[in-house]
Amino acid sequence: MKSKSFNLKKWAKSRAGQQVFICIGFMIIPLLLLFLFTYFPFAEMIKFSFYKMKYTTPIDRREFVGWDNYLDVFRRKDCFGALKLSLFYMVGALIQLVLALYLATILSFKVKGGNLFKGLMFFPYLISGIAIGFIFKFFFTRGFVFDTILQWCGFQLENLPYWLKDQSVNNWSLTATSVWRYTGQNMVLFIGAMMSVDSELYEAASLDGANKWEQFKHIILPSIKTIITLNVILSITGSLSAFEAPFVITTGANGTGTYFVIMNKIAHTSQKVGLASAMSVVLLMIIFICTILQNVFFKYVFRDAASEDESYKAKKARLKAEKQVIKQIKKQEKMKKGAAK
Repeated sequence: MKSKSFNLKKWAKSRAGQQVFICIGFMIIPLLLLFLFTYFPFAEMIKFSFYKMKYTTPIDRREFVGWDNYLDVFRRKDCFGALKLSLFYMVGALIQLVLALYLATILSFKVKGGNLFKGLMFFPYLISGIAIGFIFKFFFTRGFVFDTILQWCGFQLENLPYWLKDQSVNNWSLTATSVWRYTGQNMVLFIGAMMSVDSELYEAASLDGANKWEQFKHIILPSIKTIITLNVILSITGSLSAFEAPFVITTGANGTGTYFVIMNKIAHTSQKVGLASAMSVVLLMIIFICTILQNVFFKYVFRDAASEDESYKAKKARLKAEKQVIKQIKKQEKMKKGAAK
């Protein structure tokens, strides 16, 4: 026992032991905070989802209802209908990603005023979501900015729809707000990934006669597949949890109440904490399923990415070999000229 105690003390004083203690010391506080403010509240929320209760209901008076709250999520028109509105934001997210990828592809090469354009596109992401909500509430109000611009283009005000009241266009108006805000962020992430692509791959592709589309398909896309997957996951999950724009601009009126807006009303206005907690758990499961499906989809889409990378590595090696041959030829020519003199 004495030998073990001595070895333990010796190990604790050693460099390896000190490293372990330092790592544990730095990990304890973040893990403790994560448990207190994330995992414990989440576990409590799951527990609340099985009860019929309000915030002020005492523990002994909470009514256990089992799975009823989860069934109500799909029975109630306001809850289930709000999930359908996520489709508008998903379509907007796909448009936003395609636009961001297109702009990033152009700006990844040297373009005049490219840095200024990047800054202007990224700036909306830095603005508070609440502030953006107030900006677009004024922008889409009847007879104000957007209507004025359309009148300059020849449209008559009486022929224009109410952008925030007409249910055929109001959700598209809110979706456009999200596209405007997040396109710059996705674009910058794409550019950062594209800048890491070896420029010699483009030279190898050019030697093979590849055009710009073929370079984009066989070099850029496989090289940034991780960022594409990440951006799609963030965009789709963001679409399912859209809140700021509909809450600030329309307060969920006229059929614009997204899942989060309805959940906020149920939790804080109606005080149905159990039902709101069940809605949160259902949303988490939907996001989890969507994330898995997206990973499977992108694994299928980029199934040949590894082989594409290898082929272009081979082309890169061939290009280097050709350059070395050219250098050797030039050296030999110089040596011949020197000998002739």
